[in-house]
Amino acid sequence: MTPRIPRPHRDDVLLGVVSVLVGVLLWALGVHSNATRHLLPPWAALVPLVCLGAMEPLRRSAPRVTLAVGTVGIVADQFTVGSLVTVLIFTDLMYAAVVYGRPAMARWLPVTTGLVTVVVTITAVAWLRTPQGLLVGALTGIVCFAPALTGATLRNHREAAVAARLRAEQTALLAEMDRSQAVAAERARMARELHDMVANHLSAIAIHSTAALSIDSPATSREALGVIRENSVQGLAEMRRLIGLLRDAGAAQEVAAVPSPDALGALVEQARTNGAASGLAFVLHDDRAPHGAPPPALPAPVELATYRIVQESLTNAVKHASPGTVTVRVARSGGLLRVDVDSPHGGRAAGPRAPGSGAGLVGMRERAELLGGSFSAGAAGAGAAGAGRPGAATWRVRAVLPAEERVAE
Repeated sequence: MTPRIPRPHRDDVLLGVVSVLVGVLLWALGVHSNATRHLLPPWAALVPLVCLGAMEPLRRSAPRVTLAVGTVGIVADQFTVGSLVTVLIFTDLMYAAVVYGRPAMARWLPVTTGLVTVVVTITAVAWLRTPQGLLVGALTGIVCFAPALTGATLRNHREAAVAARLRAEQTALLAEMDRSQAVAAERARMARELHDMVANHLSAIAIHSTAALSIDSPATSREALGVIRENSVQGLAEMRRLIGLLRDAGAAQEVAAVPSPDALGALVEQARTNGAASGLAFVLHDDRAPHGAPPPALPAPVELATYRIVQESLTNAVKHASPGTVTVRVARSGGLLRVDVDSPHGGRAAGPRAPGSGAGLVGMRERAELLGGSFSAGAAGAGAAGAGRPGAATWRVRAVLPAEERVAE
C-alpha cells in the first residue's frame, strides 16, 4: 500500500507562490544578488528560484527532501546573477527542517551549519587575505547557521511546553486518582462504622422480636420488648453520633467520645442480655494490665478497632453460636495487643437466630490490616482440622494489633 502524502498546508503553498512571484518580479526589474557574475545566462537565476519555491509547500511534510533540494539550489544560485528571494527561501527551508524534522536532524543541523560557517570564514580569510573574508563568513552564518539556531530554539521551547503540559495532565490524573481512592477509603470506613454500630442492635432486635412472636408468653414478650426498646434507643444514639461525625468538625466535638476497650465490660453485659434467649453466657478476661493497675493508653485508632472487633464478634456469637460460654480475652504483650473471642461452634443452635451477610468479617479484617495488624477467624479447638469445619468445638476470632504509636523513620 502506497503511503499517503500529507496535504500541503495552505500557508506554505501561499508562501511558495508569493516567493516565486516576488523573485520573478525582482529578476525582471534587474535586481540581482550577484549582478557581476555572468557565467550563465541571466534567465538561469530563475531555475533555483522556481525549484526552491516549489519546495515551500513540502517544508512541513518532507523537511529532509526540501533541505537537500534547497542546498543544491542555493549552491547553483551562486553561479548565476543570483536572486535575493532564493536566499530567503533557503533560510526558511533550513528553519523548517529543524522545527519539523526528526529529533536527530534538529540536533545535528545547528552543529553542522555552525561548523560550515567556521570553515567558510577561515577559508575565505585565508584565500582573500582581506577583511572581506570575514564578511563572507558572516553572510554564510546568516544564511545557514542563524535559521538552524532559531529553529532549534523554537523547537526546544515547544518541547518544553509539551512536557510541561504532560506533567500537568499527569499531576491532575494522579490527583484525581488520589481523590477517588480517598473517597473509596472513606466510604469503606463509613460502611464499617455503620455496620458495626447498627448490626449489633438490629441483630438483638431481630432475635427478641422473633422470640416474642414465636413464644406465647406474656413474660417472654415483655422481656423481649424491653430488650428491643433498649437496643433501639442505643442504636438511635449511635446513628446520631455517626451523623454528627459526618456533618462537620464542630458537630464531631459535641457528640459522644469514640468507644474504647474500657467499655468492653458494658459491651459484654449487653451481649449477655441479648444472648440469654439463645442459651449463651459471656465472660470477659481483660489482661491489658496487672490486677489493680490502670491499663496503659492505646492509640485512638487501635482503641476503636479493638472495641469494634469485640462488638462484631459478640454480635456474630449472638446470631450464630451454639449454646455455651463465649469468652473474650484482651491481653497486651510488649508492643502488641491481642484480642481473642471464642464461641461455641458446631452444635445445633437453640432459640431464634438472625441472618448474617458476612460483611462483619470483612470489616474486622480491614480494621486490623489498616493498622498493620493481623486478623483470623475460623474453627479451632477439639476436632478442628481447619477453619469452618462442622465438627469443631470452638469458633475463634483473633486480632493482633500494634499497641504503640509507630514512629516514621
